[in-house]
Amino acid sequence: MTIKHIKNIVFALLGILSLGIGIAGTILPVLPGGPFYLFAAFCFSKSSKRIENWFQSTTVYQKYVLAFLQKKGLTKKEKIRINIIADSFIIASFIMVDILVARIFMILLALYKHYYFIYKIETIE
Repeated sequence: MTIKHIKNIVFALLGILSLGIGIAGTILPVLPGGPFYLFAAFCFSKSSKRIENWFQSTTVYQKYVLAFLQKKGLTKKEKIRINIIADSFIIASFIMVDILVARIFMILLALYKHYYFIYKIETIE
């Protein structure tokens, strides 16, 4: 088995896992599915052309990934929803972890996340 073959398998497995979490995120109101669909698309594109073509033909890809890629942004409602969910996980982790370095990292992560969503991802109507 070559390195390229192993890489393709790893990307395919990561894509399947990310797709599964994305589908769960579509069903569950507390988990955003969009970022996981984008990651699945990336992984499938790195795994094999056949898997990439299959994923691009699904309604999940066309409804979530393609819509994001064509719009090149998120609505204000989507941004707020994703940030509230992510912040709740960061806050829960902050409360449970009693390591100063980890807490500082979580604060920096939250600040960067807000900066990225406000200034780097376009808000669309």
